[in-house]
Amino acid sequence: MKQSLLSVVRMLVEHPGDVCLTQLQGATLTIFELRCNNSDIGKIIGKDGKTVGALRTLLGVMAARQGRKAVLEVVE
Repeated sequence: MKQSLLSVVRMLVEHPGDVCLTQLQGATLTIFELRCNNSDIGKIIGKDGKTVGALRTLLGVMAARQGRKAVLEVVE
């Protein structure tokens, strides 16, 4: 799940080497903290938050297949 999300995010940004995805795992909930270059944050969020919304939907589907829940947080 982490590798899939990381590869999608790296395709969206101009500085893929600066992308850092931290996974905090609980009993049924996994929190992903996404950090990237400041110039790429706008690309991750997208117009009206549509890109980050799509990433969260994709992550939710991947987590649901494993019987878990997942949250994506973009950290500046």
